[in-house]
Amino acid sequence: MAAVPLTPLPQSPEGFLNPFLLNGPKGFDEFTPLAENDDTFVRLDLPGVPEECVRVGLSRSKKAVIVYGEAPKVHNHDSSSRKYLTIIKTICTCCDFVGFTYQMSDGVLRLVLSKTCTDPSSCICTGKVYESKQLENGSLYVRLDMPGVRADNFAVTVANGIVKVTGQAPSVSHDSAGRFYSGDVAMLSAPVNIPSRRIKTIAKNGVIRLLIPPL
Repeated sequence: MAAVPLTPLPQSPEGFLNPFLLNGPKGFDEFTPLAENDDTFVRLDLPGVPEECVRVGLSRSKKAVIVYGEAPKVHNHDSSSRKYLTIIKTICTCCDFVGFTYQMSDGVLRLVLSKTCTDPSSCICTGKVYESKQLENGSLYVRLDMPGVRADNFAVTVANGIVKVTGQAPSVSHDSAGRFYSGDVAMLSAPVNIPSRRIKTIAKNGVIRLLIPPL
């Protein structure tokens, strides 16, 4: 008896785009800011594309990185070759791409994109998740991003002079899962415990702001 094909069904209740994927990132691409600099890591799935058949280049305007790949027919029974075209653009008019490195292996292209701000006075894309500033009155201002965390669903604690913030973001709608945040954000001038109520907190739109007074 001859074998018959099966229509691929999602292997995960989270609904991954590739029906054979059990876990991991859902999409065919992934963008990750690199903490050590302002570069961006990009993963693009280009199944079937060999290393010699991918081209990456900067646009003349330096506002976009263009990726082209071609997956040739390898077997006589392949229905056709496949072609891919992806254009990665800057999110603002104040930055230019200045370079990139990439590696292609096993149908996945991984890039590291470098950019520079050409007009710092109007730059709108400084998306730092953490910011701190020493104020003239001796207080420390801290801002940290916790997207998804409601204003009543975070906590600030102080132990041995370390200020820690934790927050819980519940799963909403089609979110694959909730998110939990936790981290040390400041160190007092002495290893003491103080009531967290002494720290003024402002939580709005997934951003936590603290005003930490001097001891």
